Amino acid sequence: MYLVWKRISRFLILAATAPILSKPRQIVLERYLRGKEEARKLALCDAVIVSYGKSGRTWLRLMLSRFYQVKHRLRTRQLLGFDNYHRANPAIPKLFFTHDNYLKDYTGHKDSKVDYYGHKVVLLVRDPRDVAVSQFFQWKFRMRPGKKDLNQYPPHGADISLFDFVMHETCGLPKIIEFLNQWAQELPKLDRLLLVRYEDLRADTAQELKRILDFLETPGTQEEIQEAIAYASVENMRKLEQEKKLWLSGSRLIPKDASNPDSYKVRRAKVGGWRDYFDETQTAIIDALVSERLSPVFGYTATTPKVANL
Repeated sequence: MYLVWKRISRFLILAATAPILSKPRQIVLERYLRGKEEARKLALCDAVIVSYGKSGRTWLRLMLSRFYQVKHRLRTRQLLGFDNYHRANPAIPKLFFTHDNYLKDYTGHKDSKVDYYGHKVVLLVRDPRDVAVSQFFQWKFRMRPGKKDLNQYPPHGADISLFDFVMHETCGLPKIIEFLNQWAQELPKLDRLLLVRYEDLRADTAQELKRILDFLETPGTQEEIQEAIAYASVENMRKLEQEKKLWLSGSRLIPKDASNPDSYKVRRAKVGGWRDYFDETQTAIIDALVSERLSPVFGYTATTPKVANL
């Protein structure tokens, strides 16, 4: 109920100020209000899970949801979201899932991650080239027009190629690299940090999920972990999305167009799949941008993903 009320109150504030504020000022206000809510959750959570959009967060959220459902015998179709499972069973931690997008608009800390100091942080990262391609399909087929304006994406209905989108400074690869670089710079200042790479989570899901659960201080049995992995398989996630089994969790796992595979939340889940969309010249340009700009700490500056030494 609190979450519903916060959304309603934000809508009412924005509606009341619309006649007197320009569109850019409205965007500033909305980002501030969203950041304020993120600050509240960060202050109350037991751990925060940070990722750039399209880095595998929904997959991880579904695995964690299923794990806690099995472990604590919860009967719900809702995904794990902040404190809903904690309210059902206090043994389940309050987890704040964020794309680290609006908090700085409220706190003003745009050049550091000081807001996260002292918190238990799971940082989920993915090859920014795969992220950028997935972001294109998210923008083209799933993203609401207002969200595009709010986050500096090309306007709704814009005619932009996949390559131009990926190279776009405010929404594509450069922006994702900037996000990762800032976190790379701040890693030594976070004393309770677990770095998880999407590629490693795909390669050895059981081991990586166990690492995450141990870090959250909610360890599980091998059977519980395997059940969570099976439930969150690509095939089952697509089935859940097609059948709208998780509609209680909003639009996260609902296709925008059931006849269009690119409109699904669960699209390909392929490591290195970005290369399928570009010719040799475009691929070389994209690789060069990553090599020149991205911090090597995450292991993505080579063509083949490597395990970061962290």
